[in-house]
Amino acid sequence: MAGLYFEDFNVGQEFRHPLTRTVTEMDNTLFSLLTLNPQPLHIDAHFAAQTEFGQRIFNSLYTLGIMIGMTVYDTTLGTTVANLGMTDVTFPKPVFHGDTLRATTKVLSVRESKSRPKAGIVEFEHHAYNQNDEVVGKCRRMAMMHKRPV
Repeated sequence: MAGLYFEDFNVGQEFRHPLTRTVTEMDNTLFSLLTLNPQPLHIDAHFAAQTEFGQRIFNSLYTLGIMIGMTVYDTTLGTTVANLGMTDVTFPKPVFHGDTLRATTKVLSVRESKSRPKAGIVEFEHHAYNQNDEVVGKCRRMAMMHKRPV
């Protein structure tokens, strides 16, 4: 697997993830409706045109999913036991249809698991940026990671 094991992470370690994603109107509408979120800021062009944004904004939960998803290949693909939680989730700038997103990750902490001898806990800080290098999303994520098999 491409993911790293618990022992491969160090506090302060940083990743610039190579995967990028241009988000589309279809992404936004489909995700919003599949998750039963009829917010007109996401799905009603006429309504959104009359707001301070002047257009529809991308669903922030999908932004969160894309931000974390872009980090998986370099960090946790196949080596995660489970995500334990996400905190401090913020969206400092809106995302619009046609924006291209990229992500970075910094390792904030690593510790042994108290309940699982074959796993450890890694705390990540993820950032998502648009094509103008503006931060459009940020969160902390705790993940239980497999230790390297012996």
